Amino acid sequence: MGKQKSGTAGSSGWRRSMPSWLTFIICIGPAVLIFTAMMLWPLIDMFRVSMFEWRRLTSAKTFVGLANYADLFNDPKVIVALWNTLQHMLIMLAVVMPISYMLGFFLSQRLRGYRVFRAIFFTPAMLSAPALALIFLGVYLPDGILNYVLRSIGLESLTRVWLANSSTSLLAVIGADAWGAVGFYTVLFFVALSDLPHEIFESAQLDGASYWVIMWQIGFPLIMDFFGVALTLNFIWTLTGSAQYVLLLTKGGPGTSSLTLSYYLYDKAFLSYRIGYSQAIGVLLFFAGMIGMLLIRRVTQRSYLGE
Repeated sequence: MGKQKSGTAGSSGWRRSMPSWLTFIICIGPAVLIFTAMMLWPLIDMFRVSMFEWRRLTSAKTFVGLANYADLFNDPKVIVALWNTLQHMLIMLAVVMPISYMLGFFLSQRLRGYRVFRAIFFTPAMLSAPALALIFLGVYLPDGILNYVLRSIGLESLTRVWLANSSTSLLAVIGADAWGAVGFYTVLFFVALSDLPHEIFESAQLDGASYWVIMWQIGFPLIMDFFGVALTLNFIWTLTGSAQYVLLLTKGGPGTSSLTLSYYLYDKAFLSYRIGYSQAIGVLLFFAGMIGMLLIRRVTQRSYLGE
């Protein structure tokens, strides 16, 4: 027993004598190695591959330096894709996010039946992208739901072949993406607002403040940091992940009317077999994402007394 206690005491003493920085490295070392191997290295490799002409995964690579970037800046489709991506992003950030916040505020008031509305709002977020795209194919078909409703209310002149019309194809894709996103962010804002002390809102109501004032001048500033995080998530998704809806609904057409940067990357990598060029587009997306996240952080960062 005495030896066992002595060994335990010696082990504890060894831990106490170990420098704090060494303990820190031992604790986080495995996580850093995994992150480097799984996240950081592929990112670095993207920059490397962008300097090669690489037609197929099984073919040899040819070093071309910055030639892919020269092609990138001279490619008219990149300008179109960038403009379409900006339009997509503007609607998702400036329209979808405020609507989601207002719906989340409505749920946070916990009025009668709010649980039913919460389930209804979140249902689209539970659907996979192919399932959601299939739903919207039924909405946008010439004899689909949207045209049927327009005819029913006497607006037949507004009916379109929505996905095959160059003036509406991008909006149709954005509509599908927005429908799936609103419910997801609504529930996020509901959770964030529910964590705030309800007495704040009750006091404002007693002072005669309207729901509009409470929502935007009291509730919104209190979750500004969280709103910035949600805005960043939506921004990253729109920039990189929305290509799946373009792929499933329009494939960038008609022509280039619904082409986005993320889908153009997919097209060059897996359809045109220009892997190096696709990674140059990936680098463009990376820097656009970094700039966008810094701007969002700058705009939504709360200032505190004493800072």
